[in-house]
Amino acid sequence: MIVERRAVTAVLAAASLLLAAGCSGGGGGPSPGGGRTATGTAPGASSPRATFPAPPAKGSVKVLRTVAEGLKTPWGLAPLPGGDLLVSSRDEGTILRIDERTGRQTELGTVSGVAPAGEGGLLGIALSPDYAADHMIYAYFTSASDNRVVRMRYDERRPDGEQLGAPDTVFKGIPKGFIHNGGRIAFGPDGMLYAGTGESGRRGLAQDKKSLGGKILRMTPDGEPAPGNPFPGSVVYSYGHRNVQGLAWDREQRLFASEFGQDTWDELNAIKPGGDYGWPVAEGRSDKAGFLDPVAQWHTDDASPSGIAAVDGVIWMAALKGKRLWRVPLRGTAASAAPQAFLTGVYGRLRTVVPAGRDRIWLMTSNTDGRGTPKKGDDRLLEARVR
Repeated sequence: MIVERRAVTAVLAAASLLLAAGCSGGGGGPSPGGGRTATGTAPGASSPRATFPAPPAKGSVKVLRTVAEGLKTPWGLAPLPGGDLLVSSRDEGTILRIDERTGRQTELGTVSGVAPAGEGGLLGIALSPDYAADHMIYAYFTSASDNRVVRMRYDERRPDGEQLGAPDTVFKGIPKGFIHNGGRIAFGPDGMLYAGTGESGRRGLAQDKKSLGGKILRMTPDGEPAPGNPFPGSVVYSYGHRNVQGLAWDREQRLFASEFGQDTWDELNAIKPGGDYGWPVAEGRSDKAGFLDPVAQWHTDDASPSGIAAVDGVIWMAALKGKRLWRVPLRGTAASAAPQAFLTGVYGRLRTVVPAGRDRIWLMTSNTDGRGTPKKGDDRLLEARVR
């Protein structure tokens, strides 16, 4: 296994160096189970000239249907090839498969080693870029000692509840706490694995580049520092974050991230390799030198942002305390119009939003996380049309 991992890492590094020397892969990102497009440089490492017009200043949201309800502390969401969806349960430590047509729920199994407490537990999930061949599911979870990333083989031929293989630890040692455990993971257009972490309530970790807390991490699928990272030999991609909750790439392969503020400003940020986003010295926009300002900011009562999705030049951001879905139209890495709120108070706390193809999104609520007010049928997975 160690030899295999080193071989894979060497191939990835060689490919990255070759591409950086002048061989360019096409644009676009990973498709679920369909491989990946190598770019040779990390998304956000440069600012490509925009080739798309700015989206309209005003948009719309229409919820088309409730796909499933009665979910327990849902957190991560990963579409499968063919249309079904995987959902992780923070407190149960389980992964469900939801039939996107009927809403039928099937438990794949329990992820061993999860130790839920406070904001920790089984958090983000993502499919391997080579899912069609390896059937691997990646997961970020809180263990008894840390936050970590693991991968598990999904075998649909086994009985319900026994379809997950034993977790293989890809990366460990991320600080854990009762709060601020981060947890969102995603594979980028470059085929690398990105993870948003929190500073676990220890504010100083965010500015410590040797710490994994309060960071966005970038690594190979095997957990090694990704080629082209800004700090040699390190998985740290950006720092000065309080608690990163959402990751998404736009049509130009630029990375955006959402994060919780403390008492004043929540943030949507455009991520640059090696960028310092200010926490705990700065919260929201700042005149302090060396810190990168957010694309958009909100008072914490209006947002407490979680998952984000990029669709046709717009960032859609789920809000927990704000109980709404925010629309942020972009021109490059700047907001082209004021953010617009939708579904305010209709479905309660919103946790995760994922593109569903064309002009659709999957949207998941979070009313059973201990801070919401659950109603009959909560929590839900919804399908919506967005413009």
